[in-house]
Amino acid sequence: MELIGDISADRPLLVLAVKEEAQFLDTDLPILLTGMGKVNAATSLATVLGRGPRPSGVVNLGTAGALRPGWTGTHVVGTVIQHDLDGELLATLTGETYGEPVVLPDGGDVTLATGDAFISDEAARARLAGRAALVDMEAYALATAAGLAGVPIRIVKHVSDEAGDGAARTWRESVAECAQALAQWARENTPYR
Repeated sequence: MELIGDISADRPLLVLAVKEEAQFLDTDLPILLTGMGKVNAATSLATVLGRGPRPSGVVNLGTAGALRPGWTGTHVVGTVIQHDLDGELLATLTGETYGEPVVLPDGGDVTLATGDAFISDEAARARLAGRAALVDMEAYALATAAGLAGVPIRIVKHVSDEAGDGAARTWRESVAECAQALAQWARENTPYR
């Protein structure tokens, strides 16, 4: 976890997983780098929100794999699901519901699946494509942590790869271009300076 800048109640907090995604951000807004995965994302955001002060909102910027053909570009996410938690099985065991989809009021119609696995094979991609258009490793955890703290969140993802065979290589090759697109989105849609 790395917090760059100071959080204040009148400005949003930009949250990204890794420095490669943030490399072109040149902003006065505070930036939180959480590390990859749901645990890193949730604990990092919960830590800074718990310390206070709280930001006016959280903007999660990051890369995502496309689960369906033809998905490219930058997308504002409307619903985020957790793909690696078997909520139905847990409900039969405990009678409790876990891992419900999180609907974001300022989002679009894009559904993003979050899980701790980097999706890089065709079988996993095909299995998830029926539930979501995009996949990442942090957004669901960030949406949950922000929601529990009462802080609004927007999730913005730029497609880095096709979440199939070769996705890891493609991510490494495209992350700089993705970071430029995410920085451009932030300049146009946040109080960047």
